[in-house]
Amino acid sequence: MRCWRPFSVLLALLSTPALAQADESLLEAGGWKPCGHAASPLVDVAPGSDDSEPGILVRGERFLFFSSDDGMHGREPWVSTGTGGRGSSLLKDVRPGPEESEPMGFTRVGGQVFFVADDGEHGRELWVSDGSPGGTRLVKDIWPGADGSYPRALVESGGLLYFAAGDPEHGRELWRSDGTPAGTWLVEDLDPGPEGTGPYLLTRGGDGALYFISHFEGFFMRLMRTNGKSPAVELFRRSSEGGGLESLTAVGNKLFFVSTSVHDDTMAELWVTSGAAPVPAGMFPTLHDLVAMGGRLYFSASSEGHSADEELWRSDGSRKGTQRVKDLWPGFQGSFPRGLTALGRRLFFSADDGTHGRELWVSDGTASGTLLFEDLVPGAGGSSPEALTAIDGNLFFSAETPDRGREPWVISGSPGSAVPLDEVAPGMDSSDPVGFVRSGWDVFFLARDEAHGQRLWALPFRPAHECDDDAR
Repeated sequence: MRCWRPFSVLLALLSTPALAQADESLLEAGGWKPCGHAASPLVDVAPGSDDSEPGILVRGERFLFFSSDDGMHGREPWVSTGTGGRGSSLLKDVRPGPEESEPMGFTRVGGQVFFVADDGEHGRELWVSDGSPGGTRLVKDIWPGADGSYPRALVESGGLLYFAAGDPEHGRELWRSDGTPAGTWLVEDLDPGPEGTGPYLLTRGGDGALYFISHFEGFFMRLMRTNGKSPAVELFRRSSEGGGLESLTAVGNKLFFVSTSVHDDTMAELWVTSGAAPVPAGMFPTLHDLVAMGGRLYFSASSEGHSADEELWRSDGSRKGTQRVKDLWPGFQGSFPRGLTALGRRLFFSADDGTHGRELWVSDGTASGTLLFEDLVPGAGGSSPEALTAIDGNLFFSAETPDRGREPWVISGSPGSAVPLDEVAPGMDSSDPVGFVRSGWDVFFLARDEAHGQRLWALPFRPAHECDDDAR
């Protein structure tokens, strides 16, 4: 089986209010599903076997945004209308000529898509687009000249974009933007002077506030909370030596985070805050894959004293309410749940119970409701599901089977409903599909074959009754 080199993909979603409302009503009624199993390749940005490596799939009001390199303009922003439109085209040659602007960080805010790019004159700065060449422009030259402010950690909160950026006077601090030069400004200089606090892990909380981590005096890491108007409040502080703060995850009006330390036998401590002083919820040798479902936090963790015994856990924010859901591989071996993905009130993940290999599991948060969902490769081999993505009541993922290699699959119902999509790379080769995202009437993803390399693919995705009508 051919092994392809990996690449990274960043996903974000953007939809109009009218379409979002229509989708929700259809979803409640039984909703959307793939129309058939055949995905179609869209434009071959770089014809032939040269790999254009499209990435950063972003759903816009009228287009799917992505970055790609056609071999003439370098890596630039592109748009696509999917299977029912005009195809794919270069949005704008931000850095004219063969050099690339390297767009990244595409982020939804209302009817706009923000991203970071270098036009060769202003350095890496903040850009915004409405999906048209004329509506794609530099927002503001935050660090004047060619050096660039290098915006990072872009996130939407309250209809505005928040991000970290640097300028000569304040260093790297927290900024906000409405997409106009006048509406783009420094939120707060947390450490006055040119050093900056380097905010990162910007996370929108369920309480409407923005949480983030910042450095202080070179020795401390702080969890901060801001509403964008009043001064930011410090909620938690720890030494930056031998550990860190990570995995900020909003669950309702609570925010969970992890404090790690290599001085305590590499322990990870789970904390939770409701906007006030955080409280500890549990200590674990390993702790990761945090996800919200049904008002609780779910994660993969090992028990104290047994670092190899990783299983599925849940927490309501209290020590008593932080419990292991089920011991899938009994004893101290551990099933190592990965790819935790919430789909309504069900949690999907891959795990290895020691009998079926790594396969797809589902949980409703109880021991009795945590079950093997699909055994795609019978026996101990396992299909190793990856890239789990919930889209309007469906679960898209990739799985590897002996006869097909790693190809795309979809689940639309109960156990036994997993359906393979048509192969992108026929035979034993693997297309390694990733980046599933819905835009308009299609589900897009990235996959590769030997003849064309990495390409953008689209699968028709419609309300169930329209698929049934087409079938008739």
